[in-house]
Amino acid sequence: MFELVTSEASYYKSLEVLETHFLKNPVLVNTLSQSDMHFLFSNIEEVMKASERFLMDLENRIEQSLQISEVCDIVHHHAVKHFHVFITYVINQVYQEKNYRRILQGNQLFREAMAQLENHPCVRGLSFTSFLILPFQRITRLKMLVQNILKKAEENSEIEANAIKAHQQLEQIVKECNEGVRKMSRTEELISIEKTLEFKSKSVPVISHSRWLLKKGEVQQMAGPKSTRTMRSKKLHHPVYLFLFNNLLLITKRSSSGEKYQVLDSSTRAMLRTEDLEDQGQMLANVFNLKLLENQEERPVNYMLKTSSMSDKLRWICALTPNRRTRFMSTTSPQVQCIQSYSSQEPDELSIEMADLLNILERTDDGWMMGERLHDGERGWFPCRVVEEIQNQEVRAQNLRECQRIHLAHGGGASSGARLGSRGFPRQY
Repeated sequence: MFELVTSEASYYKSLEVLETHFLKNPVLVNTLSQSDMHFLFSNIEEVMKASERFLMDLENRIEQSLQISEVCDIVHHHAVKHFHVFITYVINQVYQEKNYRRILQGNQLFREAMAQLENHPCVRGLSFTSFLILPFQRITRLKMLVQNILKKAEENSEIEANAIKAHQQLEQIVKECNEGVRKMSRTEELISIEKTLEFKSKSVPVISHSRWLLKKGEVQQMAGPKSTRTMRSKKLHHPVYLFLFNNLLLITKRSSSGEKYQVLDSSTRAMLRTEDLEDQGQMLANVFNLKLLENQEERPVNYMLKTSSMSDKLRWICALTPNRRTRFMSTTSPQVQCIQSYSSQEPDELSIEMADLLNILERTDDGWMMGERLHDGERGWFPCRVVEEIQNQEVRAQNLRECQRIHLAHGGGASSGARLGSRGFPRQY
């Protein structure tokens, strides 16, 4: 509870630097148009007011007694009444980053002013963008702090009841932040992909509010098992590029320029089936069958595909047919703890942070794991090197009990995403 109060004071102090040193700096302001000011700073002043009110109530509680009796009642009140401003700010971060890069490249006066401001001692060596991402870092940090209070609270106590309410409200705010950001990022990604597609025959509309990209990449299409003299003289495989969305698969061929993709075939994701061809000699290493029960021409078709590695093969199989049974079931899953933060590089990867706990669902021999984060149920792939396995059975059981307690507090279900997409921002507060 004490950490929650002191870290809020530290966070507010950093917001003050953002406001006084950057937002209200006349030299910087004079280099920007009104719209660019809004793109960069959004509703940061409203976020500051929310933090100021919150900190004031926390400090008043400390003045009542040096031994802090409770803080989660204050957290819940402010989360309900004032913290909605975080959602607007975080959703705007998608444009914030993009426009900051645009302004930095095209506005020399802004670039020079920013260089001077970032060299000032008051910023303690931090970049301008480090200050811009503070609000989302703070709302996720608050949620984790309340979660830790809940773990240590006596069962059926008033502290536990208030912690549950505060955690629920913060979880909802983080969820809305994530969903807003994802929705905007996904729509932009769909627009970008559609511009690169060329349909050979039947055109498939790609842009939809209910569609998003799950995985993309190049694989090799094998010629098949035929072994006649004429087949031997032909190439055994040729590259195809897959775009897998949550409800659609496009099989394409990349143009010689690499900028366009000709769509060769397509199918709804529900009509996909995969078959893992265990290593049958070097020729069929990392090969699997992809069956389209019904393609764009309303007929079944089979593709024999080869990937660059075993982990890549398994990741494609898991993405194409997610309902296949995982190797480990959750009740007996190996459990790992993150020892090094990892920021996802692909849509099917999971960004994880120090101390995150995960159940392992899949594991490859070449250094990758697919895991489910205990506290929010998010799934994805990450390298084995960033986690260590928890060998002690009692510790694993204790971790599951603590997470179950939080999930039960929310009515029994694992909560939704608690990270902002794939950026993996370092937590400072």
